[in-house]
Amino acid sequence: MARKFNKVSLIGKFQSAEGTETVLELAHFLRGREMEPWIEQGTAGAIGKAADDFMSATYEEIADQSDLVVVIGGDGTLLNAARLLGERAVPLVGVNLGRLGFLTDLSRAEACQQLGAILDGHYRAESRFMLDAEVTRDGSRIFHTQALNDVVVNRGKLGRMIELEMMVDDEFVYNLRSDGMIVATPTGSTAYALAANGPILHPGVGGIALVPLCPHALTARPITLPDSCRIEIVLMPPHDARIHFDGVTYCDVHAGDRLRIVRSALEVRLLHPEGYGYFAMLREKLHWSAAMPQP
Repeated sequence: MARKFNKVSLIGKFQSAEGTETVLELAHFLRGREMEPWIEQGTAGAIGKAADDFMSATYEEIADQSDLVVVIGGDGTLLNAARLLGERAVPLVGVNLGRLGFLTDLSRAEACQQLGAILDGHYRAESRFMLDAEVTRDGSRIFHTQALNDVVVNRGKLGRMIELEMMVDDEFVYNLRSDGMIVATPTGSTAYALAANGPILHPGVGGIALVPLCPHALTARPITLPDSCRIEIVLMPPHDARIHFDGVTYCDVHAGDRLRIVRSALEVRLLHPEGYGYFAMLREKLHWSAAMPQP
């Protein structure tokens, strides 16, 4: 049964003229349907006086009281919103202003029409799992967060390789000399991991991909693990490194620091337009089956 949406909130990409225009267009559209949308506080501030006609709200208020959140921007904007909305699992709809938009389905040109159909109950709902990641130093936690796409250990500012000890469920895998390691969810398998020749994981697959970044040993290949696994990565001496979470936040680490990754109890709930298909999306974004250029 389709869910009824009473409170809809809008979150936009900062410093984007297209984003400002689309946020206001959607806000007026929702008001035309006798709804009073909220505009996220930072988004409203970036828009300026034109947003004064609408209520603004913090992420905490949006998470607590919204039935639906519309994110206007690219995948990065949606990833950041998903993280900040925390444990509430408020359904998200993305309006694509970016280049690829694997997560943001609605087109800017038809955003009002497509959102209207979703509000009328014509949508496909999907849940995507997240990763729970913590960094410990000398047995004490120094950083903890969630990631929807990936956790990436890389060499940071170094001009040389780093060495990582890899463990899965307390079983030693190998010592990896490389530029780093990507730990990706199925959602993140079409992000940085794809550029590093990792596998594409269907969102329905309960798997986590380990994708080495420029490994010294050519036999160090991507591995897909069950999402029940506990992954541990220890940075070996003498180098420091940096760990990125969804490309949004990061933690600088030193030799001996330990990264632990498990499947999170949190999930992100996405709403797609009716007729959405995963492989149709891949064909469009990755230009599969495109006509070959004529000589």
